[in-house]
Parts: sequence; C-alpha cells; structure tokens
Amino acid sequence: MKKIILPFFCAVVFATPAMAQKTSAAPVKTTASASKITSQQVIDNYIAALGGRAKLEAVKSTIIDNTINAQGMEINSVTKKMGNKFKSVQSVMGQEVTQVFDGEKGYMNQMGNKTDIPANQIEELKNSRTIDALGYDALKFQTVTVEKIDGKDYHVLGSDKGKFYFDAATGLLYKAGTPQGDAVMKSYMTVEGIKFPELIEAEGSGQKVSIKTNKITLNSGVSETDFN
Repeated sequence: MKKIILPFFCAVVFATPAMAQKTSAAPVKTTASASKITSQQVIDNYIAALGGRAKLEAVKSTIIDNTINAQGMEINSVTKKMGNKFKSVQSVMGQEVTQVFDGEKGYMNQMGNKTDIPANQIEELKNSRTIDALGYDALKFQTVTVEKIDGKDYHVLGSDKGKFYFDAATGLLYKAGTPQGDAVMKSYMTVEGIKFPELIEAEGSGQKVSIKTNKITLNSGVSETDFN
C-alpha cells in the first residue's frame, strides 16, 4: 500500500502550475460563463490574497511539516524547498520514502528502491519556485471563465493541460488538478503574513488523501547540502 499512496502524494505536493486536469469522481453542480476578468488579473488577485508579491518573493526557503492520512494510514512528511530544489521525507510504519530534486535532476528512494524522476517531469520542476504561486504564467491559460459550483462563483483558468479554480470572493486557489486526480484546498493558515494551504483533500487513482499542515518555517534551516 505504501508504494501506491506515497508517489500519489508526491505528485499532489510537487505538481506545478502546468499540471493536468482529471475530473473528480465526486459529482458537483456547475454552470460556466465567459469572464470579464483576465488570467493575469486572476493571478495578481491570488498573489495579493496570499500576502502580496513582495512578501512572497522574500521567501527564499520553506520547511513544511505535514500529516497525511490515506486509507487508514498516518504518514508524517517534512519537505524542504529552496527555489526549484526540494527534499521530501515521508515516514510511515517505520519506513522512510525520500524524494529529492537538486534543480537539474532528482530521484525517489522508497524502501531501498531508488528510481530517477521521469524525464518528462524534469522541465516543469526546473521552472518551479519556492512559492508556487509565483510560477503561474498568464500566457499559459487560453480561457478564463466564471463557474458556479454549488452556488459559489469561481474564476477558472483553463489550458490544454488543466483547470484552476480561484474563489471569486477571496482570490485564493480552491481546486487544482494533477494527472493523478484533483486537489482541493479546504482551508488556509497564515505564517508571517503569508497564506499557505492548511488542509488539502486529494483524490485520484482510487485513493483519497488528506494533507494537514502542522508547521511552516520560512527562511531558516535549509541549505544546499539538503538536496544532494
């Protein structure tokens, strides 16, 4: 079971703004119409809602401590990130799974089985940022619509690779997709004036995963040696 759940979790956490859409199995009532707001305005509103561009760009590194619950298992996860580099260690039932990307190449080491990150994921990882929102490029989205989901309005950025739902009232990202499934940001927490997802519920490949953030450390405790 660990071999199934943890790669799926990694895909949810390390997906970039170009991630693909897969429709959730959960039924929702939706209506869509053209939006008068541009994709750049949606992204700018999102960055402002998170705390503002200046604050986000001042974050050079993060350490995020999560608890993941999946199919009755509790997984502890600590992720260090600096620019486009990251190291994530998940611990479950006495076993550790490590995923590392050094800015050019990376690997996953699971139960002694070390495998390289697939080449088709490397380019997107190279383009990632410490704060993911700063990596959104308005030119990548061909459509901007307003969708009403269960009575609430969302600005939806769409491309040939996916859809991203932003709460029209708050500006915050509500839902995003990955090749494996959907991730919904159920709540946010504020750290040093910046908002981060606090609870994420993800679903895909027949699995349901909840990711609860316990602690976030900014600009401390991360060095280049972490990504060797």
